[in-house]
Amino acid sequence: MQIIRELSELEPAVAALRGAGDTLALVPTMGALHAGHLALIAEGRRRAAHVAATVFVNPLQFNDPGDLARYPRTEEADLARLKKAGCDLVWLPTPDQLYPQGFATNVSVRGVSDRWEGEHRPGHFDGVATVVAKLLLAVRPTHAIFGEKDWQQLAVIRRVEEDLGIGVAILGYPTVREANGLAMSSRNALLSPEQRAKAAALPTALRAVGKEIAAGGAVTPALQRARAALLSGEFSKVDYLALVDSRSLEPLEKAGEPMRLIAAATIGGVRLIDNMAVTLEQQVGR
Repeated sequence: MQIIRELSELEPAVAALRGAGDTLALVPTMGALHAGHLALIAEGRRRAAHVAATVFVNPLQFNDPGDLARYPRTEEADLARLKKAGCDLVWLPTPDQLYPQGFATNVSVRGVSDRWEGEHRPGHFDGVATVVAKLLLAVRPTHAIFGEKDWQQLAVIRRVEEDLGIGVAILGYPTVREANGLAMSSRNALLSPEQRAKAAALPTALRAVGKEIAAGGAVTPALQRARAALLSGEFSKVDYLALVDSRSLEPLEKAGEPMRLIAAATIGGVRLIDNMAVTLEQQVGR
């Protein structure tokens, strides 16, 4: 596994991997890797001849400096996991490589980024869109793979690639979950074992709402009950819990295809996000 730290080393390393037209999958990460990230590496190996990863805690997508400072950094362990997973190349850029002195360009995506995380984390998606555009243009992979846990982020990235014509296939990979159903996230490491167990109430609530809506239940009351259940438990705050169109991310008051439940809630001072697809049950005639 090649470890690249200097931007000047990246292009020849990628060129050597691509050889005579070989495909290359890229898995961008912010480190603190877990089984969910490694599943993306495995998917990259299935999709392409070679797989590369980036490890970069992107300052542009943190609107809270304290959140940036607390974000877990585990470089040595990350590199060991990537090597074991069969990653061919890892690029660990520094902020000055991606955002050199005088950097003045911002990638902003209207529409799909406006609600939900966009409302609660101003500037977050500008940071995501900007860094992903930079990473894709620097590495020039044939595929880029992102986890579906960050569903809105995936929608933003797809819009960026399509609008800018970067020429990379953007692939989503289903959310990888812990044994209790909690979506795997680097932020889970900030929870105590007890909080981590109780955080499973979030996916439990989403599954219950999804089942009710899929069976034809009213959307708004189901969402209200789920929100109340979370707040009556260990969650101190629910930023949103909504049924949305899975493509536009616009809220739905009535069930319609394709749709997705999305949520963001805080437990133990740690903000977690999750989402689940909802498919209407087919009514069989008698």
